[in-house]
Amino acid sequence: MRTEDVLAAIATGLWRWDNTSGTVTLDAEAARLLELPAEAGVYPESAVRSRFHPVDWNEINGVVNLAIAEGTLAESRLRIVDGEGRVLRTVRGRSRPIPRDGRYELVGTIQEVAEPPAGSAARTPVTGDWRRSREAFLLDAGRALAEARSTAEVLRVAASLSMPGFSPDGLAVFGVAGERLTIIGHHGHGEGDENPFATMSLETDYPAAEVVRTGRASYLPTPEEYRRRYPTTWPLAQRFGRQSWAFLPLIVAGRTMGAWMAAFKHPVAFTPDERSVLTTVARMLAQALARAGVAESERELSLGLQRSMMPVLGPAIPGMAVAARYVPTGGGLQVGGDWYDMIPLPGGASHADGHGGGRFALVIGDVQGHDVRAAGLMGQLRIALRAYASEGHRPDAVLSRASRFLHGITSTYEEGDHIGPRFATCLYLEVDPSTGLIEIARAGHPDPAVRTADGTVLMRPTEGGLPLGIDPDTDYPTTRLVLEPGDTMMVCTDGLIETGGHDLDTGWARLRSVLEGHPDKSLDELADTLVQAVHGPGSHYTTGPLADRREDDIAVLLLFREVAPARVAPRRTAMSVAQAEPERIAAARQQVKELLHDWADHEQIDAAVLMVSEMVTNVLVHTDGNALLVAEVTGGDGTRRLWVEVTDASDELPHRRRPGEMASSGRGLLLMEMLADAWGVDPRGEGKSIWFELYESDGLSAAASAPE
Repeated sequence: MRTEDVLAAIATGLWRWDNTSGTVTLDAEAARLLELPAEAGVYPESAVRSRFHPVDWNEINGVVNLAIAEGTLAESRLRIVDGEGRVLRTVRGRSRPIPRDGRYELVGTIQEVAEPPAGSAARTPVTGDWRRSREAFLLDAGRALAEARSTAEVLRVAASLSMPGFSPDGLAVFGVAGERLTIIGHHGHGEGDENPFATMSLETDYPAAEVVRTGRASYLPTPEEYRRRYPTTWPLAQRFGRQSWAFLPLIVAGRTMGAWMAAFKHPVAFTPDERSVLTTVARMLAQALARAGVAESERELSLGLQRSMMPVLGPAIPGMAVAARYVPTGGGLQVGGDWYDMIPLPGGASHADGHGGGRFALVIGDVQGHDVRAAGLMGQLRIALRAYASEGHRPDAVLSRASRFLHGITSTYEEGDHIGPRFATCLYLEVDPSTGLIEIARAGHPDPAVRTADGTVLMRPTEGGLPLGIDPDTDYPTTRLVLEPGDTMMVCTDGLIETGGHDLDTGWARLRSVLEGHPDKSLDELADTLVQAVHGPGSHYTTGPLADRREDDIAVLLLFREVAPARVAPRRTAMSVAQAEPERIAAARQQVKELLHDWADHEQIDAAVLMVSEMVTNVLVHTDGNALLVAEVTGGDGTRRLWVEVTDASDELPHRRRPGEMASSGRGLLLMEMLADAWGVDPRGEGKSIWFELYESDGLSAAASAPE
């Protein structure tokens, strides 16, 4: 008996559907099932298409594309209608799609099947209501996954998906690390259940590993099918008590980045429509995970850039407190051109009353733009300012050098950079915490504001020059002011003033009300309150007169001078020793002796005299200039401190040497290290300074510890 006769006996026909030529080749039984003349022949696609129910015809392309993607058979249940649209019978088509240059050819069978009784739980034929439910589900799922901004959010959305008619109760998302599977996340499993799968080799006989290797989905409708195809790992899945599993590849830009498992407690046949839903969800899930990974990488990069570019304010400064905040503009890498810095200045400890810390500089600035290039220029400019300040230059010289530096690196921007050269505004403050004296140089930046001890907020106008980088020869005059005990100074970038559509006048009015309205808050609390006033939810009710709500980076620095208790007035002396007057070294030694006339520990006095003699002598021997000696004693009895500094005009720094036993020089730095409680060498704008400190001891403990 011929094959055609056997197939006809079981109401099964053969067809070949050529999508390229638009023709369908049918045997006699297939033609009869399609309500065409019962004889073999080649028919135009339109003649065959007219015999399908219109709703079912719309499903065919999706089923075929799914089969091509998975490398499986295209299965569909189709209703055959007569010329008046009445349903005559239902057939099931099972065909193998053969891709041909972007189109395809279907080769397979069609067979008449019985309609299920009313109320049956069978999932075919698919009804219009089910299709509408599926489309609504996919729209909701796509919207929810598109809104997820992190991997954790994507996994939460995936766990909450309720598919129409066959919702899974167990989900797992697998990633790939080298040659191993990883568990990105799971739902419907207990803690620790993922451990056997967490570092599984891709060569393991496990569905997810096979899906990653091949890029093709694996559907397991029954436990028997799972056990037959994956006997090695079946015991791992058996304990969860599931009945059906679907493992689908997560593919982005043609690369398989992992696999998605959907497990069901009830049997699922995985019809073409169900596989289509799962495949669509897997594609959306892969895209969402890829977007979340990029977003998380950008956030990590942003945080890394902020950590590297935003400095730590450093150790506490006796007599003063500093607080700072930085808020990047929305979007992008969350970094911009605003910055602040705190720079210790050369010169050792403060020598006004000895109670405060050393001089330091505060810098705040804003490079034009909010992009990565602005952030890069900001980093370069911040390093340059720190270097110029650490060399001991005055505020005006620091900004002049910084302006030349920025003009030099931005005037040679790359061809095709439509933005062109950049400029930067900057405010540089040199602070002496012992006296409250602040020297300010300003380059096109907003002026500082001071809240006095009684709560009054005053703008402090300062002289200034052009923004940095515009004219390399610009001068920056210096303004001096004194921050009195109890006063708070605020310096900020224009983002704190203008965010919310404000101009300078209305922006300052808003900040003044915040500063005056919170006199009892700590400095850190006040910084947070200022940022919230312009950037928090409440700021939307205080928009300014400008039409748009302009966003900008925000940087703010607060400096508070504490009210210090009364202290003993310091004693100090100063003298110069010229090259032509070496005999004045003896006078310098005597000056220090007299300054320490009432110190209890005579060994400390001898050590101080010896170090002063060594420092001044080194200047006269190793330089061509004069030496300037400054010494002061601060504090009360028993807690006093001696601070000594010798400066000269030479830029050559002293070097540590290893003198031999008979050498007559080279022991200066060794003596400082052995005898001083603290010491250092600092470059100045012109020349250098070497200094040391001694902290008074009671003399008795020193004598008791001396060897007999």
